[in-house]
Amino acid sequence: MIFDLAIIGGGPAGFFAAECAGNQGLKVVIFEKEDLGGVCINEGCIPAKSLLHSIQAYNIVKNAEKYGIEVDKDISFNMPLALKRKEKIIRNMQHIVSSKFNDDIATLIYGHAFIKGRTTDGNITINCNNQSYQSHNLLICTGSRPDTLQIPDIDSSAICTYDALLNSSEVPQKLVIIGGGQVSLELAHIYNSLGTKIIILEQNDEILLDTDNEISAILREEYTKRGIVTYLNTEIVKIEGNTVYFKIKGRSMTAEGEKILCDIGRVPNLEGFGLENLDVECYRKGIRINNQMQTSEPNVYAAGDVTGFSKSAHAAYCESSVAINTILGIKDQMNFKAVPTCVFSSPEIAQVGITEEMLNLAWQPHKIIRIPLTQSSRYIIQDEEFEGLCKLIVGEDDTILGVHIIGNNCTESIIAAVMAVESQMTISEWKKIVFPYPTIGEIMKGALIYAHIPFEQHKYDRSNTRQ
Repeated sequence: MIFDLAIIGGGPAGFFAAECAGNQGLKVVIFEKEDLGGVCINEGCIPAKSLLHSIQAYNIVKNAEKYGIEVDKDISFNMPLALKRKEKIIRNMQHIVSSKFNDDIATLIYGHAFIKGRTTDGNITINCNNQSYQSHNLLICTGSRPDTLQIPDIDSSAICTYDALLNSSEVPQKLVIIGGGQVSLELAHIYNSLGTKIIILEQNDEILLDTDNEISAILREEYTKRGIVTYLNTEIVKIEGNTVYFKIKGRSMTAEGEKILCDIGRVPNLEGFGLENLDVECYRKGIRINNQMQTSEPNVYAAGDVTGFSKSAHAAYCESSVAINTILGIKDQMNFKAVPTCVFSSPEIAQVGITEEMLNLAWQPHKIIRIPLTQSSRYIIQDEEFEGLCKLIVGEDDTILGVHIIGNNCTESIIAAVMAVESQMTISEWKKIVFPYPTIGEIMKGALIYAHIPFEQHKYDRSNTRQ
């Protein structure tokens, strides 16, 4: 059989693409060398969110009196039980994904797929488990893996990966985290809540590199209040035993941890599956694609982390959907400016669109509207101790360019901002949308009230350029 579509990789991009294509009548084969669901379900997103939810419940119980609940003062966190619940959730998610596949949707092949090249009639040949498969189209969804430190002196058994931490029943007394990205900050919240002393070493001048700097700084300051120490502009020199040697502007310093987590980003999986047998253009971040997810090779597409864009499951879903529509001849394209980012720290961060820093670098005039989340009654009910912030960025023509929020549960309401940015709504158009009350999301409607009060337009300022 010659398939209409072959998919390499059964993570979010791959399994969603197979489901979409199969339901549209395409003959699909999908190859997965390990477990369906990829890193998201099996190692990263879902396991971390499961533990974060357990920690949230733990923190609520610890502070039960302020909610009018009297509990036994001897409260403890049972990590083995929390891990058991996490594994149950992972199994449930794996079952949900695998149950979608049958002969009518896609042929699922477990094994290591390898691209052999093209046949004389232009079909793409893939080998797996000593069998050969042909397809008119190929979608590459091979994902990414954690990046590694490029320093000469690393001699430590204390170094661990995020998935090792998420599977460990032991809570370290001291934890050094190299990198101030999303995973780092979520794990910092988990272990800080359990009493671990945490030091974060970030090489840039602010944590969460692609997040609006004002929002990132607020989170860092909040973490500092909780005892989490963060060093910025660090250069890792070496790691010996339980000690990380680093520099800040030439000054030598050290940080010690029972465990040392390295989370400096992810790199695309471009090797080991025969990509070199096709004329696919790659660059330092991954496979180069256009807005229809097409590569430089005819009938070859890519989606998910391997493209080097937003490394999130929700972006992967949209990318694979665009790829399938393109294969079917349905006009579609990916709008990467409208892909939201959610950080499940405490407080949470949710954002979509352009940041203030991007506009300043582009010398693009814009307006900024700020409003505290405490102007939402629902927010005060659930979090009266942290003020929070909703930051709207508006263009000269009143188009909504970006929305950046910090405050717990803001990740549940960012979809309203995503729709505004995706649709290129103006202030007056977004004002017409009815936001339910009382909800946290209505804070965006509240911010719009202030949109036409005169305020200074922000333009690029050379004096604020970072050196």
